[in-house]
Amino acid sequence: MANIKSSIKRIEIAERNRLRNRSYKSASRTLMKRFFAAVDAYNANPTPEAMQDVHQRLSLAFAKIDKAVKRGALHANTGARNKSRLSRALKAIESSSQAAS
Repeated sequence: MANIKSSIKRIEIAERNRLRNRSYKSASRTLMKRFFAAVDAYNANPTPEAMQDVHQRLSLAFAKIDKAVKRGALHANTGARNKSRLSRALKAIESSSQAAS
C-alpha cells in the first residue's frame, strides 16, 4: 500500500474508474449477446416482429458501445470492430431473407 497521500488518491481513483469501465464493457457485451440471440431467433422463425426485435437490439448495442467509447472504457477501434461485427450479422440475415423472397 502506498504511503504518499497523492498515491493513495490515485489508487482510489484508478479503482473507481476500473469498476466504471468494467460496467460499461459488461453492458456492451451483454447487449451484443442479446442481439446475436435475437438474430438466431429470427433465423429460426423469420417474422417481421423478430426482425423488428433484431433492429431494436442492434440500436441498443450501438448506443452502449458508442457510450463506452466516448467515456474511454473501450478503445475507439474496439468499438468500431464490435459495431462492424453486429452490422455484418444483420447484413447476412437481411441478404438471406431477401434471397428467400
